[in-house]
Amino acid sequence: MNNDKKVAVITGASQGIGAGLRDAYLARGFRVVATSRSIQPTDNPDMLAIAGDIGDPATGAKVITEALDKFGRVDTLINNAGIFVASPFTRYSAEQYAQVIATNLNGFFFITQAAIHAMEKQGAGHVVSITTALVRQSLSAVPSALAALSKGGIDASTRSLAIEYASRGIRVNAVAPGVIKTPMHPADTHEALGALHPLGHMGEIGDVVEAVLYLEGAPFVTGETLHVDGGQAAGH
Repeated sequence: MNNDKKVAVITGASQGIGAGLRDAYLARGFRVVATSRSIQPTDNPDMLAIAGDIGDPATGAKVITEALDKFGRVDTLINNAGIFVASPFTRYSAEQYAQVIATNLNGFFFITQAAIHAMEKQGAGHVVSITTALVRQSLSAVPSALAALSKGGIDASTRSLAIEYASRGIRVNAVAPGVIKTPMHPADTHEALGALHPLGHMGEIGDVVEAVLYLEGAPFVTGETLHVDGGQAAGH
């Protein structure tokens, strides 16, 4: 297959923000490697769907290997897969801790490691990770120490990797959303969730997609966390 088209790998790509990113990158003329546990096969020649648990350390390397086998390159990795469990700190269970760490941290670490290895050989690449506004601005109404622990680690690693790989043509950025209107939030919760943001409403999937696309087209931006949070990071 001709490998002149750029290739984006997107985790958690079967629904919500991931599906929005998948469709946006296809519309921009990228080939897309989409992965999630529930992703369905596709007959689109510009898309490769790979089902798998991103929390399994073997999955990340498999996804990048199959991307290279199919399309010959990896230009962008979007670490979108993640889970969020709100709970008072002392009530988190060992199972919840293990699940969040596996999906959020393993899911970031192993596929990013494999992707950057491939990008080094190309001499260029871009990694974008979806974190959360709660890393910067905690909310008493949303106790979420596991989100801070896992997504905060990704936020810090974004800057570390950006500096480590800047001289090798690889950019590393993050997008930190507030509460986004996805199917996981029932309509009867929207008013309360919207009130958590200074702008007074929830974000839309398209808001996050546009932020990622901005970073995609901003070659002088690296080590940045772009907040898409209705003003949460600025305060209340």
